[in-house]
Amino acid sequence: MATINDYMQHSHSESTSSFMSSETATATGTWGSTKGGVPVYTTFPPPPIQVGPPLLAMGYANGNTAPTPTETQGLEMTKTIPPNNINRTLVLCFDGTGDQFDADNSNIVELFSMLKKDDPNKQLVYYQAGIGTYTTPDIATPMASKISKSLDMAVAWNLDHHIMGGYEFLMQNYRTNDKICIFGFSRGAYTARCLAGMIHKVGLLPSCNHQQVPFAYKMYTQADDDGWRMSNAFKRAFSIDVDIEFLGVWDTVDSVGLFPRRLPFTASNSVVKIFRHAMALDERRAKFKPSYWNRPTEDEKTLSETDRQKRLQLKKLRAEQQNAEHEQAHDKDNKTDKTAAEKDKDFQAALKKLELRWAAKRAQETDVEEVWFAGAHCDIGGGSVGDGTSPCLARIPLRWMLRECFKTKTGILFHIDGIKRVGLDPTRLYPDVLGRPDALPLDTYTAETSMIQDIPKSVPKKDDDDDDDEDLLFGVELEETEEEADLKDALAPIYDQLSMKWFWWVLELLPMYVRYQEEKVQEETSQKVWQWSKELQMNLGRGRHVPRQHAAGVKIHRTVKTRMEAAHKNGTKYKPAVKNLDLEAVTWVD
Repeated sequence: MATINDYMQHSHSESTSSFMSSETATATGTWGSTKGGVPVYTTFPPPPIQVGPPLLAMGYANGNTAPTPTETQGLEMTKTIPPNNINRTLVLCFDGTGDQFDADNSNIVELFSMLKKDDPNKQLVYYQAGIGTYTTPDIATPMASKISKSLDMAVAWNLDHHIMGGYEFLMQNYRTNDKICIFGFSRGAYTARCLAGMIHKVGLLPSCNHQQVPFAYKMYTQADDDGWRMSNAFKRAFSIDVDIEFLGVWDTVDSVGLFPRRLPFTASNSVVKIFRHAMALDERRAKFKPSYWNRPTEDEKTLSETDRQKRLQLKKLRAEQQNAEHEQAHDKDNKTDKTAAEKDKDFQAALKKLELRWAAKRAQETDVEEVWFAGAHCDIGGGSVGDGTSPCLARIPLRWMLRECFKTKTGILFHIDGIKRVGLDPTRLYPDVLGRPDALPLDTYTAETSMIQDIPKSVPKKDDDDDDDEDLLFGVELEETEEEADLKDALAPIYDQLSMKWFWWVLELLPMYVRYQEEKVQEETSQKVWQWSKELQMNLGRGRHVPRQHAAGVKIHRTVKTRMEAAHKNGTKYKPAVKNLDLEAVTWVD
């Protein structure tokens, strides 16, 4: 039986020649040169034997024999569900502001840790630390780097580099029929949606076109007529059309930084097949208003349309208008000539009909599901408590997002142990997603454990002699059902930053624009369309606004009902902080 030392010597000799053939290879052969402050992932054929870091960490690098599956009851971290996929998946994960791997990781890190990473022919993964955690390569001094990070955290100074970093990963690695799945939290969720928007507007460049990426990004951000015309021409000349299979985000904030920076196709995007959004019922801060997925306006439906037949009909329509104007100019006896404004109005009406006709012929609409959960911003995306803390509100939307990945058949390969670790039963997710049993009643446990918990004065530290190392070798045992985990997690504390840190109130007193979408009737066509409106107001700690709940309903996770039925130790009941919730319009989801 081969030892780890034998493997290390063999893999080193095998991989050295492969690494040296790449101009961007590093000492590990995994990450190459940086582009826009983001490491570019380079792929190569994996070595014939794969031994993961957990084994090395357990002391098997000193000549000891690596355990076989029969000796360890199976190395669960090598098993995935689904066990295989038809199409390779490219999974991109964008963390929230200031978030990176640390002692209180977000749901992005939790999800990324579950992904299969050792077979680039089946799945390639990409993780980007949050805004404000790193700087671009052109920052030369430590002081400049510190200032750049602070500006990035405050106003998303390097947002363009974050978006282009994900774009370059896709550009370098995408192959025909790959499935692209993107996840994000907070500003990382906004970055994920911007990346999808950039792909929609300018397409995806072929591999190795790094010099074109900044130019493509500039055209993506340019929203005037020239920008749309140039982006369409650029897309036809240089890019390929790709779809986003799955876009899953936790609590996308409405604006990025102190100054709003809204980019095209972040609120609606027809290249996204499936969109899932977990949102916080109890976030109240002014700068953390949610960015909902909205129905595309009539302009957004057609601005990036590149269909050849539509362009031909549009050209024909304009030619007909010019011919009519020419005939009217020679008919001096015509006393009913229309004014220029009237003719333009007629042309715009005809153009609108043409755009609507072609918009209707596009691919099926995005499968959208946005669900509200109990908790503030970090209680939804994670990071409010230390790793391993239980109960924890953030585990509920994490489990929901994972289930949606299986329900929509994304093909993402997850390690079985990772699924178990967050309280999910793999046998209920694959090969078929089974329906969930009813939620457990509050009196399932003792009266003490059936109360809503308050924020502890001190956070208990994790024991040094825990079983994490054994879990890596022998697999994780599922200690409770998902319903039991939901009941406990639903009663975990809410970490409301306005109650915990006074300085957030400074922004509550500043007037800020609130942007929302409403349905209006067009005078010309009598059709109902969605249009954007905005108001200037001070937030003053008010809760969020639930949009369109009477017209379209509102989806809330069933654990919120469990929390509403419970009470704090002082007898007070939980009431969601959203200011206009109508329980009659609620659909409870699991």
